[in-house]
This record gives sequence, structure tokens and C-alpha cells, in this order.
Amino acid sequence: MSQNLMHASIEEAQKFIDRHVTTVAQAGMRQRYHFMGQCGWINDPNGLIYFRGEYHLFFQFNPFSGFWGKMYWGHAVSTDLVHWKYLPVALAPSEFYDDHEQGGCFSGSAIEKDGKLYLLYTGCSNQGTGLRQTQNVAMSDDGIHFTKYAGNPVIVPPSDVPQDCFRDPKVWEHEGTYYLVCGAQREGHAQALLYCSRDLLHWEYKNVLFESRGEWGNMWECPDFFQLGTKWVLLCSPIGAGERKVVYFVGDFDYTTGKFVSHTNDEIDWGLDFYAPQTFLAQDNRRIMVGWANEWQWMKDWKDWGPTYQEGWCGSFGVPREIEIRDDGRLSFVPVSELQSLRGDRRSVSELHVTQNQVVDIQAGDGVSFEMSLVIDMLRTRASSIELSLRKGEGKQTTCTVDLAHGLVLVDRNNADGWSQGISKSPLNVFGKHQLDVHMYSDQSSLEIFIDEFTNVHSLNIFAPSSQNRIEIKAIGGEAVLKHVLSFGMQEPRGE
Repeated sequence: MSQNLMHASIEEAQKFIDRHVTTVAQAGMRQRYHFMGQCGWINDPNGLIYFRGEYHLFFQFNPFSGFWGKMYWGHAVSTDLVHWKYLPVALAPSEFYDDHEQGGCFSGSAIEKDGKLYLLYTGCSNQGTGLRQTQNVAMSDDGIHFTKYAGNPVIVPPSDVPQDCFRDPKVWEHEGTYYLVCGAQREGHAQALLYCSRDLLHWEYKNVLFESRGEWGNMWECPDFFQLGTKWVLLCSPIGAGERKVVYFVGDFDYTTGKFVSHTNDEIDWGLDFYAPQTFLAQDNRRIMVGWANEWQWMKDWKDWGPTYQEGWCGSFGVPREIEIRDDGRLSFVPVSELQSLRGDRRSVSELHVTQNQVVDIQAGDGVSFEMSLVIDMLRTRASSIELSLRKGEGKQTTCTVDLAHGLVLVDRNNADGWSQGISKSPLNVFGKHQLDVHMYSDQSSLEIFIDEFTNVHSLNIFAPSSQNRIEIKAIGGEAVLKHVLSFGMQEPRGE
């Protein structure tokens, strides 16, 4: 009977989507080449997997409103990570373990077993004892229509873990055994808990994979754990860790003990709008990461959660990024090469000299939807800082300052559009460098900046009208020499 309830809920959601998709698609703030839901609210990417010749992308979804609500799982597929086809809603709240009005089908992951697609997700409910989070399984023969396992929940919170701090399972397989890591909290400290199973349905607790002593917050959301080269990487979105929103740890892992030891840690993205990233292996074994282009800490500072709710939608994802490990143990996050298929009109300047306090106009597509890159010649540049004014017009702009004198990157959107707030800041290693590369991806409502071989990233939402489309470069404190200034207009994918 409850499966029928889920199917009825999915049918209701699909009817609502069908009624509103055309109107929402014409909204002025809609992204041009970043992934969005057809309507309504989206947040965390879920269940990323390459299955039967297609990339499957699931996502946290409230189809009925541009605000967060009871969570469904939306679903889309692609053959190239750029052109996406929307499929029917995959999961709907329907069971005693996932039907709370302020809960539903929370985040999780996907894995293939015996030719079937399995989803592992957190169900959020309240049976009169407060919010309770459990781990659950749904399965599909065709990768489109899912049935929830009759034996759910398959994992319940340990007795010493708060019932509402136990979520976001990420699953993988190793030598015939399935492993799962999920976020938790014990005694006010964040933990990643490790479980193992032979069949994806019956799970045993293994160990505390990794934990915070307080410096990394009191709860880790959306943990992801994977091998990269000879090392292991843990990603998470910490709560209660100050301005840290998405972080990574690189180290070693022992399957026998179920323990991870970290040697290196850093920020994944220093911007104000990047959260809950999840990774998966592409067809060619690249490790690809997709993240939500919003963030809870800053969302509350928007008036009414930003202007797009007025258009019947809210939320998009950042460009997919390939994760690579460097010789120094740090990670880089490189936009996937498939994005090059969207490149339109091309402009290039082999070398540009910007004198002190000179302002130079740069052309990149229509100034709204573009990709741009440049290289700062550190040996010949005497400027103390370089300012990039983006989405400029009508007295407003977003300013990216590369502060060479103090080793900082600052992205200021306080005067971006009348909605946005905040300045993101990151340290920048300039010692001994002969050159410093800068890459930018701009869309209708977002800006992503990658600096220093894609190790230093700032992602932000910018809700500026298309009339704000000028780009300027200014040198402060001396001349700046810029090489290989290259730009492309980004074309809109013709997805289904």
C-alpha cells in the first residue's frame, strides 16, 4: 500500500512540473548552461553514477515551491555531463521513516549491483519522539522506476548519536564487500561513521572512520570518501566550523581497521555558494565532483532566499569538476573538458600590459554567459594587486581582487545586484611563482573563479540583470602584464 502512496506522490509531482515547466523555463534569472531543476527548489546532488551508458544525476527536490520543503529526489541523465534529459521523480516521501513535513527523502548515493541500480538515502521522520534519521534502500531494474526495500530502514542511529544527526550515506564496493560512510555527531563533535555489508541490505557497524576534535565542527553533512591515486580523500560539509563550508582531507585508509588518517586538509571552495559536493567515477575513471551552488550559512542573508523564488525556482549546481591530486598532496578542481563543447565566439590577446590605475575593457561573449582565462606574468608584473570587475553596469559590479602584495584573493559582491551580500576571501600562494593563472565561468546567476592551477576556487551567486555585462581589468600599484587572455561565449545546451 505504501508503494502505491509513493507512486501517487510521484504522479502528483510530475503533474505539477508539467503545468509549470514552460513558464519557469522562460524566467529571466534562469541559468543558461548550469544544471537546474525544471521548477521548484533543488539542493544537494545525490546518487551520481555512470549506469548503462548514461550519467545519472539525482538531486534534493521540492517541485512545488521555490523554497525548501518535504524532500523528493529529482532525476536527470546525460551522455556528456552537459546536455541533460529530465526523468520522472525517482523518490517521494511515503513511508513512516521518510514522510515528515520537515524531512522526507534526504541525501544519499547510488551503486550498481547485479545489473540493478540501488539508491541509499536518509529518511527523515518524526514518530512523536523528535526528528529521526535512518538509512534506507530503494532499487530499480531500469534505472528509472524505484521500489523501496520492504525491510527499511537498514541502518538506525547508534544509541549515543543524536537521532537527527545521522545522514547522507555514500556507498562503494571493494573486493565483494560494500562500504558506506555517513555523517554523525557524538558528544558535540563531528564524525564520519563506517559500515559494511555483503548485500546492500544488511549492514554492520565497522568503526569511526574519522572525527573532529572540535576544530572541524559538530556535524559533517554529505561526507564522500574515495581513493585517488595511492591516497584516500574525505570530503564533507561541516556544520559549526566557522566559515569552513566544504573541506577535504587527504591521507591513508586501512580496510582492516576501518580507520582513515589525514595528512593534508584544505578548502574545496572558498566562495559563498558551494555546498554538499558529491563525486563519482566517469566512464573513463576520472573522479568528477558536482556541488550545490548555494549554502545554508549565507542563504539566510538573502531577502526571501534570493529573487529566483519569485520565478518559481531556486537552486542550481556548479560546473562539474574533475578532482586531481598534486605532488604536494593538495587537490585541484578542474572544470570538465566536456564544457568546451559549449564554447562559442572566441577572443584572444597574446599579451596585455595594464599600466598603473589604468582600466582596460575585456570582451567575453555577451558579458553574462562566458568562459575566460588569463595568466599573470609574475616576473614582469609590478602591480600590488589586480582588480577584475565582472557583471558591471548600472553602477553595480562584482569585484575579484588578486592581491599579490598580501597573498590574498577577495571576491566582493556587496554591490553586485541589490540582492547579494558578502565578501569571500582565501589565502594565495605567490612565493616563487613565475606566473599565476586565473579562470572564470560566468552564467546568468553565478560566477565561478579558479586560481593557481585550479586549487583556489570561489563560487558565488550573482543575481544581476543581463544589462550588467561589462568586464574591466585594473592594475593597482604598478603595471600588470597579462598573457594568454582568452575568452569564449558559452552557448546554451540544447538538452531535453
